Amino acid sequence: MAVDQNTKIIFGLKVKQLRKQYDLSFQELKDLSGLSVSYLNEIEKGKKYPRQNKIDALAAALNTTSEELVSPQLSKNLMPLAELLESNFLQELPLDLFGIEAAKVVEIIANAPTKVGAFISSLVEISRKYELRQQHFYFSALRSYQEMHNNFFEEIEDEVSVFTKENRLSTSSSISSETLMRLLQRKYKYKIEQDGLSDYEELKSLRSVFIPKRKRLLLNYDLNDSQKAFVLGKEMAFNHLKLKDRLYTSTFLKVKSFDQVLNNFKAAYFSNALLINKEGLIADLNNFFKLNRWNSMALFAIMDKYQASPEMFLHRLTNLIPQYFGIEDLFFLRFNNKPGSKKYYLTKELHLNRQHRPHGNEIDQHYCRRWVSIWLFDNLQKLQETNRYVKPVIEVQRSKYLGSEDEYFCITIASPGHPTPDTNISVTIGFYINEKLKETIRFWDDDNIPSRWVNVTCERCPAVDCEERAVTASFIERSNKMKSMEDTLKSVLER
Repeated sequence: MAVDQNTKIIFGLKVKQLRKQYDLSFQELKDLSGLSVSYLNEIEKGKKYPRQNKIDALAAALNTTSEELVSPQLSKNLMPLAELLESNFLQELPLDLFGIEAAKVVEIIANAPTKVGAFISSLVEISRKYELRQQHFYFSALRSYQEMHNNFFEEIEDEVSVFTKENRLSTSSSISSETLMRLLQRKYKYKIEQDGLSDYEELKSLRSVFIPKRKRLLLNYDLNDSQKAFVLGKEMAFNHLKLKDRLYTSTFLKVKSFDQVLNNFKAAYFSNALLINKEGLIADLNNFFKLNRWNSMALFAIMDKYQASPEMFLHRLTNLIPQYFGIEDLFFLRFNNKPGSKKYYLTKELHLNRQHRPHGNEIDQHYCRRWVSIWLFDNLQKLQETNRYVKPVIEVQRSKYLGSEDEYFCITIASPGHPTPDTNISVTIGFYINEKLKETIRFWDDDNIPSRWVNVTCERCPAVDCEERAVTASFIERSNKMKSMEDTLKSVLER
């Protein structure tokens, strides 16, 4: 019968505690129990769980009973650790991705002071109270993984090059969805239904569903060509990269493992790199950055060349600009907004080189309306209301953060959500304005580019003359009130 990881960890902890209690070395415990030093080491690390006869030998050597040794109960000072293990908090973190052993984390916590135990208990309680599910940890770990690699993965880029050459795909122009569809059918024996989701009302917001038993790929009929090509490119990736643990839907309905999250990211990266050729885009960006004036039409021309959606295009920029242009301080944001509503939801973010100021801070607060990511929704909505919307709306802005020296050069593209027309989406790439950016992007100080003071959220903004303010600066007001109370109390105590 298989023994779960938590049981191994608890058993190893108990053995180690008793060995330390009796001041026994590994060699001495080996002589008493008959188990090898290496095996005892593996037990204490939570890697091995011995058979019953060896448990009996260990119990005798440690002056306890077998029943006590295998019991899941821990001593009072280790109860927070028991709660941590019971909550599966550690199992929900992809520790092995970062080369961390769960048992080692447990060992560190077990040897820490009682205050650390109270802290761990608090973490577990908070995770339960706010329903922090494993998917939150998975997606946070994925973002950290991307940020650690500057969102550039050479091994996937190399595989894209191999795949492109093997299948004689174009590197100088966009690859159509029809080309990818024929390749999937011929190379991987897919059966593709372009209107495969029309009979399923509940699934109409999805872009695709893959049925593995029959290799059937059901596509949403409302997808445009770039979205369809991206979905097909991901299917190529799952097969070419041999990614077995995968999603069968275009978006996450339920997260089963971190491998699933990671493999979905790899497939998306592969698809984007396949559709937006690295060498071609680097050359195009090099020419674009040499322009003396900001030119939105020039940027649109590059995006159209690859038939890329705004999100695909800006994501590809986050892959290549740090690696090939040396601009490493940047962020990516995606906001969703229902037309007519003043609620804005940050649904995706990525920060390279460091945590930048425009981030998911207090999700119940109101993001600064001066961000181009937010006010561009109004421009888009006006075009939609007057039936003048033709293509995505693009704007640029220099954003200066109140109370700091931070300034960002931000490019935002807004468009209707697809295939969910009741949602608008804005995607933003922001570059920290430093000497490297000034050297690389000539038009960074174009006089026609608006410059605005911004902040993170209205609740935390001290600006008194902001016409766009959505709510009062409640956080600032509370802080000022508390400071006033502390100052008054100090003066009273000093009398």
